[in-house]
Amino acid sequence: MFIGLGTVANVVTVAVGSVIGLLFGSRIPERTRQLITATLGLVTLVLGISSAGSIGSTALAGVVGKGGLLVVIGALLVGGLIGSALRIEQRLEGAADWLRSKIADDEDSGRFVDAVVTPTLLFCVGPLTILGSLSDGLGRGADQLLVKSLLDGFAAIAFAASLGYGVLFSAVLVGVLQGGLTLLAFALGDFLSLAQIDALTATGGVILMALSLRLLQLKQIPVGDMLPALLLAPVIVAGAAALLH
Repeated sequence: MFIGLGTVANVVTVAVGSVIGLLFGSRIPERTRQLITATLGLVTLVLGISSAGSIGSTALAGVVGKGGLLVVIGALLVGGLIGSALRIEQRLEGAADWLRSKIADDEDSGRFVDAVVTPTLLFCVGPLTILGSLSDGLGRGADQLLVKSLLDGFAAIAFAASLGYGVLFSAVLVGVLQGGLTLLAFALGDFLSLAQIDALTATGGVILMALSLRLLQLKQIPVGDMLPALLLAPVIVAGAAALLH
């Protein structure tokens, strides 16, 4: 096998799942499509809660003691301020809307934007994305990404059936992000400690919970603006380690 196999498999399963969803989605009644989206929201909530549990990990506690929650809160607050200042959410939606205007201007704008942005966030923010990409890049195997590929493939079927063909473009973004992380790990080796990965995973879990509220149509949280928190969480842990040890 080769380094990057996991990302290739993930891109293929998302693309194939999207095509399957598009082929059969028109035969699904609207109420069923809404139920599918709500189900994805509930599953995303469960994944988010599970990932957020890394706040209490032994590795993170070994660096920051009982301050794991403070690390996550700090990363989310500062990251949210940065993301809001950079208008990341607005830029993501603008890019998706630009893509819609180039491909099919008659497509419903809001629906197409949701079809691109929402699956991309779900596929790219979860812990398996980070851990799997790093493991693949370090030559430890693509098992985690292969499992993620299967899960994302089924999710892509559901998303495409309920939101439309914009979901196809999330496959490209998955390839760019996961491929980039894999190459980074290949070039730099173990550049994140276990404590940093746990902080990143917990922060990603909270972002997934925010995304689930959007899928459940309970609250339109600008999840894109929260993305800088994923970069800040490991930095805060590294800073805490330097100060406390």
